[in-house]
Amino acid sequence: MATIALIGASGNAGSRILKELADRGHSVTAIARHAERIASLPSVTAVTGDVSDKDGLTDLLRGHDAVISSVHFTDSDPDLLIAAVRASGVKRYLVVGGAGSLEVAPGVTLVSTPEFPAMYKEEATKGGMFLDKLRNVEDLDWTFLSPSAMFVPGRRTGKFRLGKDTLLANDEGSSISFEDYAVALVDEIEKPMHLKQRFTIGY
Repeated sequence: MATIALIGASGNAGSRILKELADRGHSVTAIARHAERIASLPSVTAVTGDVSDKDGLTDLLRGHDAVISSVHFTDSDPDLLIAAVRASGVKRYLVVGGAGSLEVAPGVTLVSTPEFPAMYKEEATKGGMFLDKLRNVEDLDWTFLSPSAMFVPGRRTGKFRLGKDTLLANDEGSSISFEDYAVALVDEIEKPMHLKQRFTIGY
């Protein structure tokens, strides 16, 4: 089993990833601004951490097999996060990504379409910038997992599709539950298939 540092462990995606990790027997350092909001689970140590404190974050990440960041792009600095992971000495870095940078047609990203909700545009744009930065990182084994357009609470079915840079959709639209997203992310930790790549998940 691996030792994982999870930044943003109390959020919508982070809390599901935390449960999936714990259920599979991994040892997790669960990091959040308000540690009291982190679920109490087996082999989980809840700690308070600030994504704007590079030195403090570096100390919390040191000694783990992998780092996951599950934080809003508008509330964090990708350069600081990448620098903290590098300084910690951890080589495996997984990022909970967004759907905005996925293509809906050749050369056309979801965030650039007229239908994309204005309220999510800043977050989606910054997510794409984070991915662009990771694509220039050579010294980390990074992975950026983009959800489908609708990233929502649901059930853990274990039944989904994976793709690369194109938005996945079916007759009911483009969606994935937080629970199934967590399955795919933890699968990637246990059996890496997308080193230095972005991939996506959907029904």
